[in-house]
Amino acid sequence: MNSASFFSDMLQAITDRGRRFLSLSPRENGAGNGLGAVEAACETLLTSRGEASGMALAKEIMERWEQLEPVGRREFMLMLLERFGPDTVRLERAIDRYRAEQTPAALLELHTAAEPRRQELIRRLNLAPKGISTLVRMREALLTLKDEEPNLAAVDADFAHLFTSWFNRGFLLLWPISWSTPADILEKIIRYEAVHQIDDWDELRRRLKPADRRCFAFFHPQLVDEPLIFVEVALTQDMPAAIADVLRQDRALVQAEDATTAVFYSISNCQRGLRGVSFGNFLIKQVVEDLRRELPRLNTFVTLSPVPGFADWLSRERRAESSDMLSADERSQLELLDDPQWPDEAEAAGALRPLLTALTARYLLHARSTSGRIIDPVARFHLGNGARLERINFLADRSPRAMRQAHGMMVNYLYKLDDIETNHEAFAARSEVVAAPAVRRLAPASRAGRSLVPAASPKAVAGSKRGEDPEKKDNKELTQ
Repeated sequence: MNSASFFSDMLQAITDRGRRFLSLSPRENGAGNGLGAVEAACETLLTSRGEASGMALAKEIMERWEQLEPVGRREFMLMLLERFGPDTVRLERAIDRYRAEQTPAALLELHTAAEPRRQELIRRLNLAPKGISTLVRMREALLTLKDEEPNLAAVDADFAHLFTSWFNRGFLLLWPISWSTPADILEKIIRYEAVHQIDDWDELRRRLKPADRRCFAFFHPQLVDEPLIFVEVALTQDMPAAIADVLRQDRALVQAEDATTAVFYSISNCQRGLRGVSFGNFLIKQVVEDLRRELPRLNTFVTLSPVPGFADWLSRERRAESSDMLSADERSQLELLDDPQWPDEAEAAGALRPLLTALTARYLLHARSTSGRIIDPVARFHLGNGARLERINFLADRSPRAMRQAHGMMVNYLYKLDDIETNHEAFAARSEVVAAPAVRRLAPASRAGRSLVPAASPKAVAGSKRGEDPEKKDNKELTQ
């Protein structure tokens, strides 16, 4: 942290000195204080050759952008789209040259000419002190604007392309988060928790201080007080079937050296402006390595994961005139879900348990989008990282959001180290969901469209009586 602070201070000093070499700043040129001034400054920055003056000008542009109202920010992004695309004259010449002579030199010129000028502009804006944090906020605003202006996807692609390089795993720092971590970072852990809400500092303390808890986060050298993504880990002696078993205050504590299982129960992305830049796969693999070095007895690495797309998918299947996923009898039985009190009614919960368990398996194993992708985003993440779908847990999270998004269902994904690469290749190459045999028996592909409710296997299904115990509610939020 100290070296990063020194570097930031040095950049700030260079920037301050660079102001003396600016003949015009965005606030002093003849274009006034409007968007025209910002555009003129951007053009000047692209042609600037001095590093000090370039850094000062980049800072001026960033400060001006921070002051823009939403309408002004929209105009700024449209300016990047319309005024800072490729040099079309140069691009056309490069295309003609490549058609005439398909040489490496001609191909290189075509590649260079096709790059939008805004990519180089963004690179130069990153020269400003704290430039990368401002650019991340800039892209966050862009993602919102893109919904209303689809053409801005081209600008977003340039941000994403550069961020993928700048936030490469080689640049990231993995730091453990503990109760002794600086308070400003701990406050952000509370704020950014996206799976199981942290209500207050006492709850954060319960997640960080006990011997059977761990937390790790990725940081970027230029964002030393801003976690990019973090994972919360419970050290246990078995695979949990409900989030209450992990988070309840009166749980039996496990000494770290006695633990055999590491449970990844919450993974939270912190920076919306970095959406689409993948950190999680590196995070899990690095944390596994660190935990194995610290605690050699650990031999099982699993998640306790939400199924956030399940309820929406099931609702669509129920509304459809015909469904390959639901039989007529299942449709009728699912009417029990329309009663908000069903989890507390033993008869309704008992009737729905085998059906919802089988439907969750069916959803994760067989449901696909129109493009052929697995629907559930959490499943795509873990299966793409080489995990195996290990077990389905009935009423494992009874928080309001979890009930709304997944009817309380959660699953365990198993990271078996010897199989990770094979599982990843199966998913990446063939969209194959690697699952435990007990899970596959819940939803055989050959029986799609007919009743898929076999006798529930205790190895594949957990929490059989959770619908009968209204005292075991967990009020943590699920947002992932």
